[in-house]
Amino acid sequence: MNKLLYLLGSLLASSLPFSHPQSSSQESRSCFQAPGASSPAHSFVSTTAVVGRDNGVSNNNAALYIENFHFLLKSVASYDQTLNVIDFGAKPGGEIDSLEAFLAAWESACSTTTPSTIYVPQGRFLLGKVVFKGSYDYCKSNGITIKIDGALVAPSNYDVMGNDGNWLLFDDVNGVSIIGGVLDGQGNGLWECKRSGKTNCPMGATNLGFTNSKNIVINGVTSLNSQMYHIVIDRSNNVKVQGVRVSAAGNSPNTDGIHVQLSSFVTILASNIATGDDCISIGPGTTNLWIENIACGPGHGISVGSLGKEFEEAGVENVTVKTVTFTGTENGVRIKSWGRPSNGFARDILFQHATMIHVQNPIVIDQNYCPDENGCPGQVSGVKISNVMYEDIHGTSASEVAVRLNCSPRNPCHEITFQDVKLTYDENNNKQAQASCIHAQGITSGFVQPNGCF
Repeated sequence: MNKLLYLLGSLLASSLPFSHPQSSSQESRSCFQAPGASSPAHSFVSTTAVVGRDNGVSNNNAALYIENFHFLLKSVASYDQTLNVIDFGAKPGGEIDSLEAFLAAWESACSTTTPSTIYVPQGRFLLGKVVFKGSYDYCKSNGITIKIDGALVAPSNYDVMGNDGNWLLFDDVNGVSIIGGVLDGQGNGLWECKRSGKTNCPMGATNLGFTNSKNIVINGVTSLNSQMYHIVIDRSNNVKVQGVRVSAAGNSPNTDGIHVQLSSFVTILASNIATGDDCISIGPGTTNLWIENIACGPGHGISVGSLGKEFEEAGVENVTVKTVTFTGTENGVRIKSWGRPSNGFARDILFQHATMIHVQNPIVIDQNYCPDENGCPGQVSGVKISNVMYEDIHGTSASEVAVRLNCSPRNPCHEITFQDVKLTYDENNNKQAQASCIHAQGITSGFVQPNGCF
């Protein structure tokens, strides 16, 4: 948009037979700076201000220039179209399903290459399961922003979505941004069903999913009470998640905050996650992942894995997790793999600047993951774990064993580094924490407590 305005101003200025007094090349280059930066007046504004002066421009020409200027302004105004879902029939009362209205707005945005904003005003908008499809066959646009000032609400009856797996799914899209708003999955009923031990509870649905997509932004979104995972990034590239808030009960089952798998160049920044499972889970095939400035708790911490469930499985590498505060979580930073054969791996991982506040298991590698002792008893993990660094990890452990590395006897963990780690047991009594390390090889640097692994 700024580029278009700059070209508009330059075009109009060049069409007039005079030059601006005291102008400079520096000013012309700085006409459109980032928001908040000081800048001179836009060139096309100063142009209109001098029309009609004694500058050799006839009144007819002046009128023509003004007419052209207004035409160009109209072109700019239509450059980024805004589509209000109310205009497509959406009802903000939270009782009438607005699915068709949202799909109509999406189709309108997709019908042109012009960037569009789909606007959701204040109010609660009931939506059933919806798939926003991309690819050029369905969507010509590579620039759709969904700006939400209100809330999207899932059906309260969990049987409506049942085993669908996703509530709001974007498939094969490019250049989609979701800004603000609340996504309320109303998952409480399904959680109660699962906690009761009933065997006929449906799987449930993820609040927000992106699959086979690229150039995605999720900014300022609040995800509430998802039936299952809150946000899933699957088989996608160049994704930025920032300023997200995730909220679900600490005993809500399978409600991972953000799950990433089979994706590259994903960034997760400045987010607050409180849920009943992993705050962030990192699945197979995740590469070049950056996580920074996260508040986690309640929840199960930040986990690489579980890995190695399948024998043929893509590995995880080049992951950075830094500046995270874990409060009352089951785990802090964890790597876990199934205790069964696999050709998977996890390598080149950095955990840095983490604060643990009464965390049950601050540092964990568990290569004997076998829930319900089903499909893996008596086997060992084939996942290879290497080049993992723990730097500046400090705080309190709610259990005596603050560091627990339980690696595979067939593929011991190697190139593990502890640098400047200080964990104490029991925040009240400041007791000495312990470390337990099996089949792990590595080094320590700086002050490390608890020590004894290497």
